[in-house]
Amino acid sequence: MAIADDLKKTLTDPTPLYFAAGTADLAVQQAKKVPGLIEQLRAEAPARIEAVRNTDAKIVQEKAREAQEVVAAKVAEVFGAIDPKKLGETAQDLALRGVGVAAEYAVRAKETYDKVAEHGEQAVRAWRGEVSEDIVDIAAAVEPDVPAQSAPATSSAPGTSSFSADEEKSGAKKPAARKTPAKKPAATPGDES
Repeated sequence: MAIADDLKKTLTDPTPLYFAAGTADLAVQQAKKVPGLIEQLRAEAPARIEAVRNTDAKIVQEKAREAQEVVAAKVAEVFGAIDPKKLGETAQDLALRGVGVAAEYAVRAKETYDKVAEHGEQAVRAWRGEVSEDIVDIAAAVEPDVPAQSAPATSSAPGTSSFSADEEKSGAKKPAARKTPAKKPAATPGDES
């Protein structure tokens, strides 16, 4: 039965749909920023292109060689300082840290998923024009309660009990009304069928 309950919960949970709606809404918000970015690139592009044209290729090559020498020296230093025992301990430590980081990222991903789903739920409400639940809660708190005694005591729905609460508590039942067979109308003289 647990599998059926899990399936029912999974198939009726609106969170993935709200997540999709939230993602779409966020994408639309970001897409609205694109024209401004294009204008900014158009304004900055000529200056950047001019800077690249005025750069001396020899200077760039010299800086690349210097960077390559620094990297080679660091690599040689690292490989020279490697101790096999420490390397195994470091690998084990890094693996444990990796598990911790993965768990942290999983928690962050779930939090982000929930935030986007909440944003999507709000976006769907805005698209539908629904009143927020907060306003409904405030209205329910402000509105006076209707006394329960003014409601009708009997229910006309089929399959519901028609005896009072006292009778329900005591378990007593009213006797059912007897059905009498329908009587045929008396035959009149000369009425022979």
